Amino acid sequence: MTIAMGSDHAGFALKKHVAEYLAKQCHDVKDMGTFSLESVDYTDYGLAAARAVAEGRADGGILVCYSGIGMSIAANKVRGIRAALCRDRESARLSRFHNDANVLVLAAGFTQPREAEEFVDVWLATEFEGGRHERRIGKISSYETPGFWSYHGTRTAEVDPAVKQLMERERERLNSTLALVASEGIVDTSIFETTGSLFTLKYAEGYPGDRLYPGCQVVDEVETLARERARTLFGADHANVQPYSGTQANMAAYFALLEPGQKILGMRFDHGGHPTHGDPSTFAGRLYGSLMYGVRKETELIDYEAVERLATKERPGIIVAGGSAYSRFIDFARFRSIADSCGARLMVDMAHLSGIVAAGIHPSPVPFADIITSTTHKTLLGPRGGLILSRKEHAKAVDDAVFPIVQGGPLMHVIAAKATCFSLALRPEFKEFHSRVIDNARVLAAELEKLGHRILTGGTDTHLFVADIGRAGVDASVAWKWLEDAGLLVNACAVPFDTKFEVGGIRIGTLSVTGRGMEKDEMGEIARLIDACVRRGAAPSENARVRAGVKELCARFPTY
Repeated sequence: MTIAMGSDHAGFALKKHVAEYLAKQCHDVKDMGTFSLESVDYTDYGLAAARAVAEGRADGGILVCYSGIGMSIAANKVRGIRAALCRDRESARLSRFHNDANVLVLAAGFTQPREAEEFVDVWLATEFEGGRHERRIGKISSYETPGFWSYHGTRTAEVDPAVKQLMERERERLNSTLALVASEGIVDTSIFETTGSLFTLKYAEGYPGDRLYPGCQVVDEVETLARERARTLFGADHANVQPYSGTQANMAAYFALLEPGQKILGMRFDHGGHPTHGDPSTFAGRLYGSLMYGVRKETELIDYEAVERLATKERPGIIVAGGSAYSRFIDFARFRSIADSCGARLMVDMAHLSGIVAAGIHPSPVPFADIITSTTHKTLLGPRGGLILSRKEHAKAVDDAVFPIVQGGPLMHVIAAKATCFSLALRPEFKEFHSRVIDNARVLAAELEKLGHRILTGGTDTHLFVADIGRAGVDASVAWKWLEDAGLLVNACAVPFDTKFEVGGIRIGTLSVTGRGMEKDEMGEIARLIDACVRRGAAPSENARVRAGVKELCARFPTY
């Protein structure tokens, strides 16, 4: 076992004794100092050892100062550390058995060397009991201040109190509202740390090994790592990790495969597509010929026969599969067949699907598409940014389209965070998390249906769904504001073939609430809160009751 040790001058002698004792038992001791009786600040050595444990460089830590109090306070400031000051055998045992302490703190002024050996033996031999204690430890972990805030917040408060105040208000907003926006989730705090790293300083136009700026050796490795992880994660031939956003990834994909004026066949925005799939309000509709397909009225599922008829007649250069408010599996093989039949390229925009594709829950478009675009936030749970995957024959065209056609210098700090998010998505727990996300989405949809709200397509296969609240006589363009005032954040969206309201639906996602630790029981509570707010409109008394319910849920499941 690797144990990180640290002490101040008052704890130096006891630390040395314990380190020698551990070494005799064949433990690997990482002594972070101090190394003499000269007066020092205990914080320097306590924090160094605690960070070693938090970052996985040590399996546990042992800290020593005169009273043990200072070291305990310092170590517990490090996210992920549970440091326990123990002055007897029983407290050493319980610190592990009930509290899963990963750092033992000893008080040199109150503990003899032989006693310290006994405390260490008990502490190392005791296993965490789990059970009800697991829940309690989880609540502590969920309430810890993320590294992003603690690392940057102090300096920001000094140089720009106004922005620091806004940061704190945003933290308060996150903790007091339920984000049911399908494109927002809870990310690992390593994403904050990497996005706010030194890589933000580096200008690096070009690609690894072919930059227009000097000093890019390290960021070349960063970008190469991100590309390799993306390729591994999705099984793609080529990955470009430079796009600033999903929209710019789509723009680059079109430039790679089309000439301006050629036709794009994409899904209608009011049927669940995305505006950049050809809507006249975007560059896609202005630079290219816009053709749109939709869903069947009776099923609200993609009308593949209509797609094929339109593709055969119009012969588009690209067919785009994917959407922003479509809740069912997409048949990529069918789209490939249609594209081949009319000589089109197949592009898949999996911005909303990439995380559940990576988790193996949604069928992968990689075997079928020429080019795949995505965001790296949403279900991938990474930094805000874009991603392009492609077949190897399109690799050069994609890279040339991203730089220099669509954008300039890449955001290397964001690319580093993308590398981190791809690494997290390769872990088994990523799949387990998304299984819970989709289970929660299905339960929430079913609970709303029980309360009389029609769910488009009858349910969902993904992290999102659309509830047709217009059926209850409610205009969603107004209702989403009622919901926001009550602390329930959703998007208003169109319902296909709706003749009563231009916007009659609300799009709901479960990424964020699942990330906060909510399960199926909480989905029932959320459904009842949504229903109460929607049906009673802006009635102040009802809004206050719903807001109180939201705050109670938020208090049980805090976020950053």
